[in-house]
Amino acid sequence: MTTARNIIEELGYLVPAKNKHSVTEARATHVISSAINLIESLKANYSPELAEDLTKRLIKSIISEDPEKFQRKISQIKKQEKQNGNN
Repeated sequence: MTTARNIIEELGYLVPAKNKHSVTEARATHVISSAINLIESLKANYSPELAEDLTKRLIKSIISEDPEKFQRKISQIKKQEKQNGNN
């Protein structure tokens, strides 16, 4: 992840100043749209309570810049389903 972040940061420095705002806006729009699609997917594939918990963890992961917060819960769900014989 660090390498990808460094590459993205370097590319950001190459963007002319007048286009910097447009690039930022476009990237933000894509990230926000993807997050909304993910949240909709969580609501469609999990119970309301679990979807709400996963949504909160997703937001906390973004705020804290720690994807592990979200991944731990997904791993826990997968482990529980495997133990129960569900997929």
